[in-house]
Amino acid sequence: MNTWATSGPESARRRSQRVIISIPVTVYGNGPQGSFSENTLTLVINAHGALITLAAKISQGNELQLKSATSPEQQDCKVVYVGPVVDGKTQFGVEFTKAAPNFWQIAFPPEDWSAAVLEDLKNEKPAVAPKTAPAANKAPVKGARPVTPAVKR
Repeated sequence: MNTWATSGPESARRRSQRVIISIPVTVYGNGPQGSFSENTLTLVINAHGALITLAAKISQGNELQLKSATSPEQQDCKVVYVGPVVDGKTQFGVEFTKAAPNFWQIAFPPEDWSAAVLEDLKNEKPAVAPKTAPAANKAPVKGARPVTPAVKR
């Protein structure tokens, strides 16, 4: 089964980073039963297209038009990937026929960004040491009450 992998050797060839995001789109096209219009959501987007699911029966090479909730324009695209069927809908990878880097109206991560960067950030030590409780040998402040940790209920 083919999948849209986000890492591995294929990801080194990517023209832009993929972003997993659900954006409402309307897809227009022609299938074996004639012309259709279908509302769906993106699964993944990049600057060159998207991964979507459709109930419509189409095949690789079909030309479609996308109308996104984030963009006032309609974008021509071509089906470049046909994936698995999930809940009666097929996954389709679509590629814009003309460059449209701003179609999704989001800023894509830089090419060298990856989940490994996030992992490195999580494992970094804090730059500032956390404040500690006052030493036991210090005299308490007059009129201060002891601090009791909050208890979640």
